Amino acid sequence: MDRDGGETGPSVHPMGVAFLFAEVRSPGAERPMSTAPRPPRQAMAGSCSPGFEAVSREHRVTVRSLAARKRRAERFSMLTAYDYPFARVFDAAGIDVLLVGDSLGNVVQGLETTLPVTLDEIVYHTRMVVRAAQRALVVADMPFGTYHVSREDAVRNAVRLVKDGGAHAVKLEGGARRAEVIAAIVAAEVPVMGHVGLTPQSIHSMGGYRVQGRTDAGRAQVLADAQAVQEAGAFAVVLEGMPADLGSEITKSLAIPTVGIGAGANCDGQVLVMHDMLGLSDATTPSFVKQYASLGLLAGQAARAFADEVADGKFPGPEHSYR
Repeated sequence: MDRDGGETGPSVHPMGVAFLFAEVRSPGAERPMSTAPRPPRQAMAGSCSPGFEAVSREHRVTVRSLAARKRRAERFSMLTAYDYPFARVFDAAGIDVLLVGDSLGNVVQGLETTLPVTLDEIVYHTRMVVRAAQRALVVADMPFGTYHVSREDAVRNAVRLVKDGGAHAVKLEGGARRAEVIAAIVAAEVPVMGHVGLTPQSIHSMGGYRVQGRTDAGRAQVLADAQAVQEAGAFAVVLEGMPADLGSEITKSLAIPTVGIGAGANCDGQVLVMHDMLGLSDATTPSFVKQYASLGLLAGQAARAFADEVADGKFPGPEHSYR
């Protein structure tokens, strides 16, 4: 997914995750700094932190349960995740789908585009997310070049994401031109999520991150691509960077669920890049992003408080020292 919403910008460097539920206090305030023992994994799905309760819906989200959601007109949520701590938090919060996106190139590796991300890297991050996911469906992105050479190569790489990474499904970009590839992967028993509209791996052929479907010809192409993805056997399709009415039209015309990112409010599900949603990005966020927290600011405050206490000799205190 493109996190720049039609504009190129500077690379983004993520913050750490240990501060997620930390309370930032003044340098003189007392607070324990030790890490409490981690509860068993089964306890994590039911409780994440004080004041936080997990949402319970399906025992396990699957491609079939998402199809049932579509039939019942029940919307679902999807967030990107790249490691165990955040995947655990999102899973316990009731996020339905966790996407190990090639957007990790931007938000984890600090790259300008997603193109250099490798299959090995997606496998590595998928393993961490799968370990944390007790309920959510885990979808792994197929990086640029892993499904472009041949159908056999695409199937081999998709199978590896499931076999070595533990993914429950894979996602790949492109519409009609990728239909045969999607069909081949589905025939190999690997569920596929499609992705049409603005496809970030096509940045060079598109001439940048540009909203798609604004002209009559462009609109017809996006509609045809979405239909082709469904006919090829995909269980869902991401709609990115298109007018809201086009996203609505596609959602109504398809039997499979749609997942919007910059495609309006009428898609069956919505997805955001976690760093944008949590305020961990130091770049201007796209207009379609809603920031639900300011964790980057919180992390900076916590780091400053730590540095000040170290400089002032206040940390570690007696309660943080062994006897």
